[in-house]
Amino acid sequence: MKIFFLGLVGLFLGAIAGGVIGVGLGFLRTTVAHASDFEGYSGMLVFTGFMSAGIVFGAVLGAAGLGYLASRDEAS
Repeated sequence: MKIFFLGLVGLFLGAIAGGVIGVGLGFLRTTVAHASDFEGYSGMLVFTGFMSAGIVFGAVLGAAGLGYLASRDEAS
């Protein structure tokens, strides 16, 4: 049961951290590549592309990481 709940906590915290990192990387990409700001193109790219991918990757890595740590703790 501990593994499940720590996995959920990791999912939530990983999604938040991944979203923040994704937004940062998206803003960096639009700045370096001089993406067009016409009608909010760069904002749509950041929030629909980079933030979404960051949330997914962060949630998966956070849940797997905390789940692994919880399972390793119970074995000892």
